[in-house]
Amino acid sequence: MAVRAAGEQTNWLLKPAAKLAPLDQNRARRELSEITSAAQEDGLTRLAKFLAGKGASQEFLAAVFDLSPFLRGTVRRRPQILDALFDETVETRLAMIGAAIDKAARAEGISENSLMMELRQWKAEAHILIALADLSGEAETAITVRRLSDLADACTRAAVDFLLRDAHGQGKLKLSDPEDPARRSGWILLGMGKLGAHELNFSSDIDLVVFFDPQAPAVVDPLDATELFSRLTRRLVRILQDRTEHGYVFRTDLRLRPDPGSTPLAIPVEAALRYYEARGQNWERAAMIKARPVAGDLAAGAAFLKDLQPYIWRKYMDYAAIADVHSIKRQIHAHKGHGEIAVKGHNVKLGRGGIREIEFFVQTQQLIAGGRFPELRGRETVPMLGQLAARGWITADARDALARQYWFLRRVEHAVQMVADEQIHILPEDDEGLERIARMLGFADAAVFAEAFRAALHQVERHYAALFETAPELSAGIGNLVFTGDVDDPDTLRTLQRLGFQRASDICRVIRGWHFGRYRVTQSAEARERLTELTPALLQSFGQTRRADEALMRFEEFLAGLPAGIQLFSLLQSNPALLKLLATIMGAAPRLAAIITRRPHVFDGLLDPALLTELPDRAYLSGRLAAFLEGDRDYEDVLDRLRIFASEQKFLIGVRLLAGSIDPARAGRAFSDLADLTIEAALQAVIAEFALRHGRIAGGTVALLGMGKLGSRELTAGSDVDLILLYDHDTDAEESDGDKPLAPSHYYSRMTQRLISAVSAPTAEGVLYELDLRLRPSGNKGPVATHVDAFKKYQRKDAWTWEHMALSRARAIGGDQTLCTEAEAEVAAVLALPRDSAKVMAEASEMRTMIEKEKPPRDLWDLKLIPGGLIDLEFIAQVAVITGKVEAGRRITGTAEVLSRLAPDFAEVQVRQELCDAYALYLALTQMTRLCITGVFERDDVPPGLSDLLLAVTDLPDFGVLEAHLKETSQKVRKDFDLLLRAKRS
Repeated sequence: MAVRAAGEQTNWLLKPAAKLAPLDQNRARRELSEITSAAQEDGLTRLAKFLAGKGASQEFLAAVFDLSPFLRGTVRRRPQILDALFDETVETRLAMIGAAIDKAARAEGISENSLMMELRQWKAEAHILIALADLSGEAETAITVRRLSDLADACTRAAVDFLLRDAHGQGKLKLSDPEDPARRSGWILLGMGKLGAHELNFSSDIDLVVFFDPQAPAVVDPLDATELFSRLTRRLVRILQDRTEHGYVFRTDLRLRPDPGSTPLAIPVEAALRYYEARGQNWERAAMIKARPVAGDLAAGAAFLKDLQPYIWRKYMDYAAIADVHSIKRQIHAHKGHGEIAVKGHNVKLGRGGIREIEFFVQTQQLIAGGRFPELRGRETVPMLGQLAARGWITADARDALARQYWFLRRVEHAVQMVADEQIHILPEDDEGLERIARMLGFADAAVFAEAFRAALHQVERHYAALFETAPELSAGIGNLVFTGDVDDPDTLRTLQRLGFQRASDICRVIRGWHFGRYRVTQSAEARERLTELTPALLQSFGQTRRADEALMRFEEFLAGLPAGIQLFSLLQSNPALLKLLATIMGAAPRLAAIITRRPHVFDGLLDPALLTELPDRAYLSGRLAAFLEGDRDYEDVLDRLRIFASEQKFLIGVRLLAGSIDPARAGRAFSDLADLTIEAALQAVIAEFALRHGRIAGGTVALLGMGKLGSRELTAGSDVDLILLYDHDTDAEESDGDKPLAPSHYYSRMTQRLISAVSAPTAEGVLYELDLRLRPSGNKGPVATHVDAFKKYQRKDAWTWEHMALSRARAIGGDQTLCTEAEAEVAAVLALPRDSAKVMAEASEMRTMIEKEKPPRDLWDLKLIPGGLIDLEFIAQVAVITGKVEAGRRITGTAEVLSRLAPDFAEVQVRQELCDAYALYLALTQMTRLCITGVFERDDVPPGLSDLLLAVTDLPDFGVLEAHLKETSQKVRKDFDLLLRAKRS
């Protein structure tokens, strides 16, 4: 860029109203100085002089660049973005950018690649300006989301106009006016979700659904129209989404179209209308509230939405439909404000008191009343709160509180995303990360922010819970429920059938048995009275599991094992969320139901009011375990208490996952921390007990290496545990010093056998873990315990490629700290050894081919074995580790972490993102299925409640959408696997 002429405008036009403090004042000054130098190098002397000065604007910029690596990096590369604000305000500049985007698509002779470059550059500048205006206080959040949405509209419109003109030039369309290509083209693009509502967040996907009118004047051949518009849609996604050296425009999601697993990307309007009227589901009705024509033939889009009005907006109060929407949105729970909310790691969008609860609060009222009151059909959340209050559907207090907290939570969401331009909604879990967000929002520190954030969430959840309390209850007109006498009441049988029970007579018999006091839990009159009061709600909850009979029978087994019931029945009656959770366990999670019926004491953990708000991290579990093992206990008692503790904590970690209070990744870490702690405790008990008879070896130490999913901290509820036991001792030690001395190798082999028995042998209290030691040197042929020197020698001289791949997940989990440190250092050294990358990739590829041949997947749901499944992802990560294709930093063992740090020369940014997204999807599905069922996942025999849980944990609206997404994901992963491990061999 040329040097500016002297005497021109030197007044920077963005005046920060907010004062932000950097994390590190000195670092902030250095970062601003680097950008000053970049401006000087680009000939922007006016900007360089301004940045070198002192004042509120410079302090604001220094703080912003210290707090947001993304904003800092973009401005360092393109300082002219700041320079433009000497001549134009943010508002004026954004209008100019919008006009330039519109003009780009119509430029004579512009190519697709040129358009992609221009859109990315204009979008990047607009993105920075919108962020700076938001952080400075120049723009309220309502303006920020509108600006982001307008930017997405403009980019989508430009890409669509370009594609239409291109199709016209090739003779595939005959446009009425190439200068206004979208008019009467018949190509309809509806923005959904936050795009449709003009409420995009800073790093949002854009949700589009695409339709077309085959009879539109521009369509040359109606029979070819589906293929043509689907092809154009595919190109549109590429133009907007593909990452190039200039970045990307917007990630684009087309999964909200009708039946995405079996429909083309663009659907004829008549077929779409038939689908919605005949097969459309209530979640699709709810989604269509926010639908808005954003590009293409806007008039045709408006006509299509007008035709859909009777489907979206029912004429009568549709409480049954609302009940269905509630069940579809099962991941959102109405909490009563009990217990503290953990700020770190909280999901601002989906968590308790989050943005989704406010949106759903509004949407539910709209679906109930929008059919009769057209003014309640708006797309935007806060204006609709106003309309709902004006018509008396909600109070003015609810309107004001939810509007205020909505914009506050949206600001928090934006701050989280502005740090690194990532589509995340979760607050950082580390102190520095939380402090960063607090300061971006103008708070003095993280503590002040945390207090305000908790207050906001509690206020939202209080109003949201009130919505559930006042929602129409089925029990108001439930019908007869008579369980007296010994003859079935006909009306009661009909009520039970209506509630979802198929074996109504058997259910009557079971409930009569409760009232006869046949179990300890119902022997007192007060307990029976409480149970009688609870029965209608109980039957409703079990009926909603959609396997009502099975759920109630499992509850019957649970009752049979309980020692007393008054406290339980009172708790369930006063806590509908807990009752719903219990019903979910009984109806959707046979594995958890079996635990709770065999060992009713684990239910005690559910009585802890802080259960769903306390995070089961290592410190929490360690403290609980220490308390549980307190006191002098003999060997067998320690082992039994470890089994009881592990059983209860596995159950409670599972319940947290089921309830949505922790995500699948955190569940994996919690299951792994639990295994670390309990196996280490078992090892110490075994060492002490073994020494009583055999004494100790001079200088003897033991270390346990966790391998496989334990090593990578990705255990599930049903995982077995892979271990290697290493030992060391003084070089001159010949035998132990006990009554029955043993030579060192024999000593540690016998001790390891004792550990295997302690951990894996079934007892009255169950099994601690199933152990697998096959990953030790020489596998099953080698000794169960390995001297550390033999381990080192084997790994350096004899180990196969697959063993080094497995070693990439090795992690010391217990034993002597010095030996653990030595073992981990040796593992790191072995992994860092120079290798022939092409040879490693070839061997890994051959192994994958062999596994595929010898263990073909059962079906799409065999997530480990399917082509493009977990094994592919694990192999990519492991090969990257042992060939040095992971970005520098501390050693990591988790597959997800490794994939996120693949070196740029090994995997491009887009490939890396695809792999990370795929792993997150597989992890979510695996954690939930392993939690809920013990055997193979049978697609045709999935408990319906489990289907809902899988949709909740993946945030997808429909099982068909999930399967389509799973199939598409596995195909992408296999393509990436071939690209990374097969195409790169040379």
